[in-house]
Amino acid sequence: MWKITLKVDGMQCGMCEAHVNDAVRKAFPVKKVTSSHARGETVILTDQALDEQALRQAIGSGGYTVISVTREPYEKHGLLGGLFK
Repeated sequence: MWKITLKVDGMQCGMCEAHVNDAVRKAFPVKKVTSSHARGETVILTDQALDEQALRQAIGSGGYTVISVTREPYEKHGLLGGLFK
């Protein structure tokens, strides 16, 4: 599983967050997507790597600009934070 963090410019409110989240969900099969206009950030959890250019295009079509993209492997931890592995 992958955690992809995007720095997004142009989000001003909760509706902007919803627009970005919807654009990502429509373009890609993601497990979870959350956005914060206060942090200027969108975080995506997905089983597969996503094409960066396609991400930029999907979000850009709504009038927002992806400033940066970072990827890292993501391991879901259980209810107790993985204490009992």
